[in-house]
Amino acid sequence: MAGVSGCIKYSMFIFNFLFWLCGILILAVAIWIRVSKDGQEILSSGDSATNPYVAVNILIAVGAIIMILGFLGCCGAMKESRCMLLLFFIGLLLILLLQVAAGILGAAFKSQTERVLNETLYENVKLLSTAGENGKAFQTALSEFQEEFKCCGLVNGAADWGNNFQQYYKSCECPEKSDSPCVTYDNKSIYKQPCISLIKDLVAKHILVVIGIAFGLAVIEILGLVFSMVLYCQIGNK
Repeated sequence: MAGVSGCIKYSMFIFNFLFWLCGILILAVAIWIRVSKDGQEILSSGDSATNPYVAVNILIAVGAIIMILGFLGCCGAMKESRCMLLLFFIGLLLILLLQVAAGILGAAFKSQTERVLNETLYENVKLLSTAGENGKAFQTALSEFQEEFKCCGLVNGAADWGNNFQQYYKSCECPEKSDSPCVTYDNKSIYKQPCISLIKDLVAKHILVVIGIAFGLAVIEILGLVFSMVLYCQIGNK
């Protein structure tokens, strides 16, 4: 029995160490998405009251909590503390339930989320042609995005820039030897593709990264729940 208990204890420690590492990973990825320049200002600009980064902010908090729980589980396993193991089990179970609830809500409101993103991008088109300071941050962000991803304009191409086209056309400029399709606009050779589809693809890739981490984390959480409860019961039987 002692050998089995020791095996479970060290297995519990290893899985919780992995759980702690996953907490660090999800926290790092969430922070990276939150501070990434790629599309951040594009998504957060405008008059929309919806913040597309709310989910990422929640992930940052969850990642920090997971790190704490992983540390608690490691200490509870090595010290054979029933109190710490019970706290770990309850906290881990709550996080798993929250993840399941978040997944169900995400699937239920997927179309609404896509609609909000689409409305936000279409609403921000008008900022490209404004001459005031209100649109400067958005114009600079899209200009950098255009240069990196070889696109021009947001929805309707270069025409979205209006009178500001001459100021920002350099980021739209299509070189003679280019892999991307080019068109002529206002006597300038510019990229044909608008940026809206590329922005949506970028957001989708970030979401896939988060979903992949969440699924991997759920597997480790279930294993952590099993090991912690088995060890909790065995310590009580000593």
